[in-house]
Amino acid sequence: MNTYTTYKVQKKGTGKFYPFVFNDIMGLSSDRGVLVDDIKLALEGHVKEGYKFNPESKLSEGDQNYVRSPTDKVHVLVCVIPADTLPVIPETTLQKIRDVRGAASELGIPQVVILTKIDEVQPEIKKNLRDVYRAHFLKTMMEKFSADVGIPMNCIFPVKNYHEEVHLNNDIDSLLLNSLENLINFGDDCISFRRIQAEG
Repeated sequence: MNTYTTYKVQKKGTGKFYPFVFNDIMGLSSDRGVLVDDIKLALEGHVKEGYKFNPESKLSEGDQNYVRSPTDKVHVLVCVIPADTLPVIPETTLQKIRDVRGAASELGIPQVVILTKIDEVQPEIKKNLRDVYRAHFLKTMMEKFSADVGIPMNCIFPVKNYHEEVHLNNDIDSLLLNSLENLINFGDDCISFRRIQAEG
């Protein structure tokens, strides 16, 4: 996905939506990924819905997809990474993550990581998801990534993807809901902080 896209979550059976949205952007690959400058603009609300990211050229103020006076801003920066790619992430991509994280910190935006596909890196996790926080190999990878990019361990949330299951699974849902609850709490904290700043 290389288009700036907004996703809303509908409340079951009501036709209404939850009071938060997810904005999806192009990935941070080392060569053809989204430019760090464009992510910074997105964090500040300057990127219009539907904008197609260009790995060769950043969005400029004169572009029709540039929002001059944004009303909506990002409240949580979420980096989604497949766990099986952690050992092979290039240094150039790690540096991009550090740069984006630094920009988010300057704006007072909390940063979290959703670590997907955890069951693919350690067999015992696949057998029992409740062992995820006791899985030594996964924990070691998370600690190294945390040190590499500066995101604390308590802001990295491991989850398992639904891909073979035909029914809902409580253990999978528990990890996913825990991640979502933390994202919402971080977002609330950011909103409260900005409100205090505005009133001060």
